[in-house]
Amino acid sequence: MERGHLSSVTCAGSYIDSYDPSTGEVYCRVPNSGKDEIEAAVKAAREAFPGWSSRSPQERSRVLNQVADLLEQSLEEFAQAESKDQGKTLALARTMDIPRSVQNFRFFASSILHHTSECTQMDHLGCMHYTVRAPVGVAGLISPWNLPLYLLTWKIAPAIAAGNTVVAKPSELTSVTAWMLCTLLDKAGFPHPASCLQRQKGATAGVPPGVVNIVFGTGPRVGEALVSHPEVPLISFTGSQPTAERITQLSAPHCKKLSLELGGKNPAIIFEDANLDECIPATVRSSFANQGEICLCTSRIFVQKSIYTEFLKRFVEATRKWKVGIPSDPLASMGALISKAHLEKVRSYVKRALAEGAQIWCGEGVDKLNLPARSQAGYFMLPTVITDIKDESCCMTEEIFGPVTCVVPFDSEEEVIERANNVKYGLAATVWSSNVGRVHRVAKKLQSGLVWTNCWLIRELNLPFGGMKSSGIGREGAKDSYDFFTEIKTITVKH
Repeated sequence: MERGHLSSVTCAGSYIDSYDPSTGEVYCRVPNSGKDEIEAAVKAAREAFPGWSSRSPQERSRVLNQVADLLEQSLEEFAQAESKDQGKTLALARTMDIPRSVQNFRFFASSILHHTSECTQMDHLGCMHYTVRAPVGVAGLISPWNLPLYLLTWKIAPAIAAGNTVVAKPSELTSVTAWMLCTLLDKAGFPHPASCLQRQKGATAGVPPGVVNIVFGTGPRVGEALVSHPEVPLISFTGSQPTAERITQLSAPHCKKLSLELGGKNPAIIFEDANLDECIPATVRSSFANQGEICLCTSRIFVQKSIYTEFLKRFVEATRKWKVGIPSDPLASMGALISKAHLEKVRSYVKRALAEGAQIWCGEGVDKLNLPARSQAGYFMLPTVITDIKDESCCMTEEIFGPVTCVVPFDSEEEVIERANNVKYGLAATVWSSNVGRVHRVAKKLQSGLVWTNCWLIRELNLPFGGMKSSGIGREGAKDSYDFFTEIKTITVKH
């Protein structure tokens, strides 16, 4: 994307520099919106709610499918923009981020047509009871920078499918594809009433302006104004635990519905009967995909002692084959981290591990990073493997959110379950074993919202997604998202 200004729901008077992670250079500017823009967006969303919520599920489904079609037609353009803005490889944006964004609209366009309600009779009292679900109103949606469009659409699609209107805030670090989405929504019939964007010809007639409002800016200015707004009754947030704590504080006086999808310190447990030919490449991917900037990435690898030496040798060899390169390089497995500040934070964990006596087998400080001259100032880091580290170390307890993983040995099944659970997070885990009984037994005992066995990141969108403990509140998925974005009412009729 060329250097320039991004358009927002209402035109902000100031702008934030946005950096290309692969070069460290400013390449565009994002509106630095604030309370006034949030007020305008909420007003527009409230005015649009009666008309949009009265539409049938079939009508809303048709519009969501139209958005999916338009996004799919622009897949390459969105993939190029997402890669440049976030630092991820173009290959990943093409094969995961944008296709999944398309799927999000199609999935919820379909699922909204298949929900049923409950009904029961009390014949001895001549009464029938049934339930209905209704959209809540204006949904506040806050999405992160690691999977920008992927997670923004994961929130917008179920919210509007259920009949809500939305005010969404993407991360100020990765706003480009959200801005591009505004144009597609406009074409599909979601015009912004005070938009900087010109209404496209051929938009679907009769869809109220203000159904979808996207406001660009920072958390302290835009996010806090959205969360604390008294006319936004629910907030869906994906991001860090400290931000979630602030959201909880601001929303508490209004008793808002909250869905909080937070971080993880995800373990991989590799038993001695694991198929290492499948396990090792999958664990490399689960540790370093998207530069390790996925809440589901593996950052603690527990390996049974009898195979620890062999696993470590092969794992390090496989990790060294993961090429770090500019995002457009088709051979690159990893691109750049999101920002200079985040790169320095991730590197600081490696320094702290060394200070504690840990060993770095590959990556940061061990291997040389080869980059083109223009990318020397980019935010790149080699995938890094750490051993000889205690469970109490910050590298084993805190979410690093980068290409760093720790490998430690274990003896018994009972021991590793206790150690895997001994962190404040509980988002995801992987278990590698050919023993079916053990797989079920261990998965049941792990304090994780998701457990993959002999695989990683295979998702079924109908089923619940979310974490335990400090990894969040609530679940997302077909039924769970529908439940969150609606209010249930019990009606009793005496006949």
